[in-house]
Amino acid sequence: MTSGNVTSDVENEPIFAARLTPHRSLSPTGFMLVMLALVSCSFTAGLAFWMMGAWPIVGFFGLDILLVQFAFRMNYRAARASEDVVVFRDRLMVRRTTPNGKWTEFTLNPYWARLEVDHHPEIGVTGVNLTSHGRRYPIASFLGPHERESFATALSSALAEARAHPV
Repeated sequence: MTSGNVTSDVENEPIFAARLTPHRSLSPTGFMLVMLALVSCSFTAGLAFWMMGAWPIVGFFGLDILLVQFAFRMNYRAARASEDVVVFRDRLMVRRTTPNGKWTEFTLNPYWARLEVDHHPEIGVTGVNLTSHGRRYPIASFLGPHERESFATALSSALAEARAHPV
């Protein structure tokens, strides 16, 4: 038996929830294959230069491999960033997580929050912003134009539903 005020679980269920992450087209296996191909080419060319007597060039081939690997590692590290957007009947929560795991969160009232979508005639959707009480919050900045458009459409529908069914 329960006592006290009983609240409906409908209020706590999200209307919309999305986790946005940057897209990376190269898988870890693909990365290993690219690095293997680069090492093979560099080793072959370095061996040729070594045999010609230009042995200092071999060090530059090794430096190239290290720089390419560093660039890919930084790219994969940046891919750990994410944004969680959740719409409830009484609030809109956005949580941004940086690549190093730190996060910031802001909560807006869905009745006051407005979705602004920036369009470019050739590119498509270039920006998605939430505005409330004079503040502007850019979201979905690392998505492509088509992904931003579908996200903005879904979020707009969720905000309309939250406004239509007040708590």
